[in-house]
Amino acid sequence: MDLLWFIVVGLLLIMVEQAIFGLPVLRRVTYSREFEKDRCYAGDQLVMTEKIANEKRLPIPWLRLEAMMPASFSFQTGEEMGISKGNIYQNHQSVFTMRPFTKISRRHFVVCQKRGVYQMETVTMTGGDLFNIYSTSQKLPVSIALTVYPEILSDHEMPSNFEVWQGELEVSRWIVEDPFLIVGVRPYGESDPMNRIHWSATARTGDLQVFKQGFSSDPQTMILFNIQESEEMWSVVTRPELAERGLSYASTAVSYAASRGLKAGFAHNAYSEQGDTAIWIDTDYGSVHAEYIMQAMAEVQLKCLMPMEQMLRDEADRQEDEERKLDYLLVTAYVSQAMETQLARLRTAGNRITVLFIEDKEGGNG
Repeated sequence: MDLLWFIVVGLLLIMVEQAIFGLPVLRRVTYSREFEKDRCYAGDQLVMTEKIANEKRLPIPWLRLEAMMPASFSFQTGEEMGISKGNIYQNHQSVFTMRPFTKISRRHFVVCQKRGVYQMETVTMTGGDLFNIYSTSQKLPVSIALTVYPEILSDHEMPSNFEVWQGELEVSRWIVEDPFLIVGVRPYGESDPMNRIHWSATARTGDLQVFKQGFSSDPQTMILFNIQESEEMWSVVTRPELAERGLSYASTAVSYAASRGLKAGFAHNAYSEQGDTAIWIDTDYGSVHAEYIMQAMAEVQLKCLMPMEQMLRDEADRQEDEERKLDYLLVTAYVSQAMETQLARLRTAGNRITVLFIEDKEGGNG
């Protein structure tokens, strides 16, 4: 009889414990997660901050957080977080207790190793009672988007003719002043003719001022990226490391042009986050435009949308209808005869072409 009462009392105590600690375990528990910025370059280190708060009078016996992260994120974290890593995703799991009215803030250092656009939408939170008899779970929305641009390479990591391309751009930039292109005013020099004096500016400053003229050459670089590894490839990329290196070449070229105030544009023949629409971004100045191009590079999918010779044919057709001349930088693993035919059309129309062959890890052409 005593044993029966002992069992009944024990069950009642367990039920009370579950009612006190188990049922309300996740009530008034909040969670948030954020990165210090929403865009970066491949290889950059970011800080991810997690904040958990228990806003009730009762403690939480145990709380488990689980989140799926891209496998390309390398976490510099301690033993408090368990990580199970796969080829595409990694599962993060951590377990801890919380006292009443407690807030926990955790900072994780993350290295974004690979280009792309990443969406992190939910975190699963599970809590339970003291004896782990009762547990409950819920998914919490976090809705974080992180854009990782292709890595910017140093000059020694680029093909040798990249320096030649840089030099040709600089030389063509400073050829001769254009008397019809006025970009401002400057102080009068001994060799300046009288008809160049800006009388309004002279009266305003008290010193002789002349029109400052622009240069007749204004290089506009169109960077073309070929996702194809070879002429035979028509669908999914089989050597992603080659494509990623090519995108790093392209991003390095855009960064170079933007830092020197040159116009740059970008186009590629791959699918993107936007679907099956060909991406063609016209040339323009500035860091905002450069970031727009970097965003398009981050959204490139490793799948061919159209053959490169078709893209070059479309570009040659477009150039026949326009009077401006462009400096083309073609980033590609190969040049086929069909591609060379279209490149010849572009050269004949007065455009300059530089081919930047994508090198593999062994240092040879792709």
